[in-house]
Formats: sequence, C-alpha cells, structure tokens
Amino acid sequence: MKTVVASALALTLVLGACSKKQEEPATTSSGSAPEVAARVVKIGFSAPLTGPQSHYGKGYQNGVQLALDDANALAPKIGGEPVRFELVVEDDMADPKTATQVAQRVLDNGVVGVIGHFNSGTSIPASKVYSDAGIPQIAMATAQAFTQQGFKTTFRSMTSDTQQGSVMGRFVVEKLAAKRIAVIDDRTAYGQGLADEFEKAARAAGGTLVAREFTTDKATDFMSILTRIKSKQADVIFYGGTDAQSGPLVKQLKQIGIKAPLVSGEMTRSDTF
Repeated sequence: MKTVVASALALTLVLGACSKKQEEPATTSSGSAPEVAARVVKIGFSAPLTGPQSHYGKGYQNGVQLALDDANALAPKIGGEPVRFELVVEDDMADPKTATQVAQRVLDNGVVGVIGHFNSGTSIPASKVYSDAGIPQIAMATAQAFTQQGFKTTFRSMTSDTQQGSVMGRFVVEKLAAKRIAVIDDRTAYGQGLADEFEKAARAAGGTLVAREFTTDKATDFMSILTRIKSKQADVIFYGGTDAQSGPLVKQLKQIGIKAPLVSGEMTRSDTF
C-alpha cells in the first residue's frame, strides 16, 4: 500500500504543485540564500473513515500519511523553495452524494492534488468536481467508468475491473473446473462492474450462468438469495462487493448447506473478513 501511495503522491506533485513555476530565492550579498520557512503544499485525501468500510479508508489514510512523512523528511523543494506537504483529510462515508460535497471542501482548502477516493462509487462523481477545478486526482477506483469519462486530471493507482474480473472469470472455469456459475453483486459501481466483467469472462471460457442476483452494500441477510441459488446447483458463487457483505454471506452459505466455494474481489481480502 505504501509503495502505491508513494507513486501516487509523486504523480500528484508533478501534475499539481510542480506544474507551477517557482522563482529562485533571492541571494544575499555574500551569495548565500537566506533561510526561508517551508511553504505548505496541501494534498487532499478522502475515503470512508466511518461506517462498515472505515478499515479500508483508515489503512489508506495511514499509507498516504507515511508517504508524506517520508517525503517531508527529505526536506523537499519545488523550484528551489523549501516545502512541507500537509494532508487535508475528509470522510466521504463511501457515499456518492457525500463524496461531491467532500470534494468541494477539499478544493476550498487549497489543495494542489488529491489522493482518493477509495470507492468507485465515490471517485466517479468526485472526479467531475476535481476536473472542473483542474486538480489531479489519483483514486483506488477500479470501475472502467472512472477513467472512461476522459478527464485529463483522472488517474487510478491499481487495476481496473476489466483486468480483475477477466482473470477471475477464466480462473473459476479453467482452474476450478466450474461449469455452473452463480453471480451476486451489491449494485455499487465497484461491485456491479466487477461482477459484469467476471460474468463476461466466465461465459467466454465456457461457463454457464445459472443465477444472477442483486443485493445492496448495506444488506446482511442473504437467505432468500441463497435459497434460490441452492436450487440451481451452482459449482461456484461469485460476489461483487465488500467484506461487510461477503463475511456474513459465507456464514449463511454454510448455514443453508451450500458447498460451492465463494469467489470474490480484492475488497473481500481483509482481516475483517
């Protein structure tokens, strides 16, 4: 995480703060530059810091802060002027509407670039706000729609759903020998996008979709969905969403007597799950 964040920070600075030419500090009669207090360069950050996805956001924030601390320890300069990087933190609660409000608050704080948001569903609407202001944004968003908007200020720091979903779709058919496949997603930009790409790749590899079910990123009871899937005798179940749902989903799979394995994306891989 820290390596990814450091790379994102470097690109943000190149696109933002470093795009503004700075004058070289004036020299004294002896030829030496006077001591100058470091100018604060603000970097925006937003992720879910409260709610069921807060563990993602807090880990993300910690990685960004570590990268900033490392950068500040090197006594950085921009155009010969000493600078100190400062993180402007906002909680978007993994909510798309809140994300646009947060994006505007971050801009009002005078940031030169933004690292975040974490979710595709928040990164996409917030990206329009940053693009209109000409501020670079590097998000963790995996949804194809995030970069397909064509904004010159919009970047992602990890693979897209097309890459993740296609690999997993082929894997369950070719490596797990699964022919009958059930898919569930949480209807978020991330969950649905990942599930769509998984389904596409699984079908192309020779798998058959026996069920496509939907839930929400707030649900905890999946018994009715799983009852329908059980009757379809799926060889594998794919879930597009986060660990807040995949955790109880696995428990309920066992309770209802479904032996098919659950396959999911990177947001299920967590200590909470």
